[in-house]
Amino acid sequence: MSKVLAKNIETTVPVSKIQDYKMLVKFKLTLMVVVSSVLAYGIAAGLGFDLVIASLLFVGGFAVSGAANAVNQVLEKEHDAIMDRTKNRPLATDRMKSSEAVLFSGILLVFGILCLGLINPLTAFLGMISFVLYAFLYTPLKRYTTLSVAIGGIPGALPVLIGVVAQSGTITVLGVTLFLIQFLWQFPHFWAIAYLSFDDYEKAGYKLLPKSSDGKIDKNLGIYSAAYSLLILPTVWWAYMSGVDTSLIATLAIVVSTIAYTIMGLRLQLNPSRKTALGLMFSSFFYLPVVLFLYLIG
Repeated sequence: MSKVLAKNIETTVPVSKIQDYKMLVKFKLTLMVVVSSVLAYGIAAGLGFDLVIASLLFVGGFAVSGAANAVNQVLEKEHDAIMDRTKNRPLATDRMKSSEAVLFSGILLVFGILCLGLINPLTAFLGMISFVLYAFLYTPLKRYTTLSVAIGGIPGALPVLIGVVAQSGTITVLGVTLFLIQFLWQFPHFWAIAYLSFDDYEKAGYKLLPKSSDGKIDKNLGIYSAAYSLLILPTVWWAYMSGVDTSLIATLAIVVSTIAYTIMGLRLQLNPSRKTALGLMFSSFFYLPVVLFLYLIG
């Protein structure tokens, strides 16, 4: 392991300290997370959108999510050094000490929870639950069981629920709907990414994909992806029938988008390849923003 780290240090191009902190919190990923949370708040608030609450949600959510990502990298430092896609992270290359990352994470977490607490107590509580599940349950379980994907899906979907709770102060049908959509969406999304980086994950000892008895990727991965996508349909229809303020046209557009997302999973099943996995991955990038936008304007 020390040889791997030494080699990485020698071949790594120096980056600024600010860039290191951006990598530590996974800046782009964290930004996507908080944008989805603010969008969910906008869906719930409608014309009652409050810029102060939205700002607290954005800043607080960013801090909590960044704190979780920092702890994730502390716990996975040695594994990150093995994988090509993560070997240049600041902890993996020893550009940053673990103690510094932990301190930074702690400051972010306290600040973030305080911001969310200024909105309402339940928002702060859910933010803390998200942090704990991601950092201390999902992260270590990745090396032991494929169930980690389902467990990781909970903190992955909590941001949209948090966004709705920031407006309502309680759990609503809309909040549960958006949570379930994002939870189910993550399976094909994450499996497509894991398929494309299978060798890298295997090298680091992560168990993220269902596999057959011979150790290869399960040949029914596409079916599994399509099945989770299809489960979004009854969720959307339940929300509509339960009185979520969305037009029939917007609901039908979400149904069509979900069917298209499902088809991408079936393509992976019929022709398992890098090309179809890329298609599923890129479709997942479009699917969730489209659905949130349709709920926003619906």
